Amino acid sequence: MGDDSETSPQWAVGRNTGRLRDWIVIYLKGLAMGLADSVPGVSGGTIALITGIYERLIRAITRLDPGVLEVVPRLSTRAGCQELLERLREMDALFLVVLGTGMLTAIISVSRVAEIALESFRAPTFAFFFGLIAASAVALYERQWIATPGRVGAAVAGFTVAFLVSGAAAEGLLPNSLPVVFLAGAIAICGMILPGISGAFILLLLGQYDFMVETLNGFVDALADLLGGSVTAQFVSEGTVVVTFIGGAFTGLFSVAYAVKWALEHYREATFAFLVSLMVGALRFPAAEVLAETDAVTPTAVLPVVAAAVVGGAAVLLLDWTTADIDYD
Repeated sequence: MGDDSETSPQWAVGRNTGRLRDWIVIYLKGLAMGLADSVPGVSGGTIALITGIYERLIRAITRLDPGVLEVVPRLSTRAGCQELLERLREMDALFLVVLGTGMLTAIISVSRVAEIALESFRAPTFAFFFGLIAASAVALYERQWIATPGRVGAAVAGFTVAFLVSGAAAEGLLPNSLPVVFLAGAIAICGMILPGISGAFILLLLGQYDFMVETLNGFVDALADLLGGSVTAQFVSEGTVVVTFIGGAFTGLFSVAYAVKWALEHYREATFAFLVSLMVGALRFPAAEVLAETDAVTPTAVLPVVAAAVVGGAAVLLLDWTTADIDYD
């Protein structure tokens, strides 16, 4: 389940900051989390659990204190700088920065591939997403979180919500507006830090995945132009969307994520039943996209779609099989 270095004395909050090798390992774990969150299916939180940093991640997030900003006016003094460093150590901020950098690296890299795939191979790409989501739901349902009538009710509620929302997304009823982007960011952050569904799945459910992938790539290109001394209209428009999404994510980090964490602590099985059933209901969206992009039922058109779905499903089931001893409770 990952090494134990996160719990050893050298990783203790406020002590030794660790060797360079240790931080490289954290970066690589963030990279793995980012890869998971970049495609619908297994969440970055699940990867954190598998790699042995989940408890540290949750602890660091819950220790984040915006009150640290009150130290900023005193940074001109040595005492102020020392106080800031001490408070950042207490929050394990460097761990979050390194981990977040790894996640961001993966998300930016995968978004390039995803945009090309969505433009050139749309049907197989959504079939791949279908396989990822379906297999993730199967793997998680095997944990028997729907063994009581109450949990069955939560599962039905989750399926119904996702089925209706994904249907609206498939029909283009959820616009790529800033309020929707903000909401998507607030909810997607849960997938990035909690075991279960990925942040990309939330974006797919809300019909924002394509839009955010294209926007992120455009923003990165415009940012490169900015560094070259050229400010473009693209930087302003797409930067506004990215900032809105990040604002939603920070809001969700201190609200939605805490609410889900509370629900998992008090109604764990019912909450997981609801979350996993979201995945089943949301299959409506990629299925609709595959059907819309498949012109005819011929071997040439169907085989790539079926193969992509099988590859996506097999990848998740292989991950589930290799991590079968992970305790999700």
